[in-house]
Amino acid sequence: MNNHIIDESLIKGISYTEYRNLVGRLVCENATTGATKTDTLIAYTKLTDKRMKRWDKTLKIPLTFEEKIKSVDTKVTWLVITESWCGDAAHVLPVMNKISELNENINFNVVLRDENEALMNQFLTNGNKSIPKLIMIDNRTNNVVSTYGPRPNVVTKLVNDFKNEHGSLTSEFKEGLQVWYNKDKGQSTLEDITQLLCELQPSSCL
Repeated sequence: MNNHIIDESLIKGISYTEYRNLVGRLVCENATTGATKTDTLIAYTKLTDKRMKRWDKTLKIPLTFEEKIKSVDTKVTWLVITESWCGDAAHVLPVMNKISELNENINFNVVLRDENEALMNQFLTNGNKSIPKLIMIDNRTNNVVSTYGPRPNVVTKLVNDFKNEHGSLTSEFKEGLQVWYNKDKGQSTLEDITQLLCELQPSSCL
């Protein structure tokens, strides 16, 4: 693991609020992040903005999870790799943000994939530059203690099973994923990330 690359990316990192403002500005400019600029990706960026706005307003964290999240006193930095057009990120990042808001020991940073290629190449998923990708860093040791993404664990299984049977994801399957995210209301992502936090300090989550 090259900590120098992580440190360089952190310098370029922005807060969740700054990222949301960036996406909103791109919508107004009919634009998108990323090295490739297409009408399709611009349309996805507009969808991302709408979905994130909805989750920012409606996402609820049950008290049982809130207590666990607040009890972890290990200071960590979260470095999240994403792009404005990413459909999974539209559902996952708002959950990450809500969690980080509950615990002042979590420093939440966002960077763009195509502007941080060296970083992305260190955190591939099955050889792919899949996003969003959360890199969790222990502030005391500066070591990466966990990663997460690009999807909730239950969705990863659904995707892998479909690919094994059909070879690739169809447009119908992708549309079905959006329906799944809407029904799940962020709870699977919440469960996954809370578990990662508890693994940092198991005694706090008993």
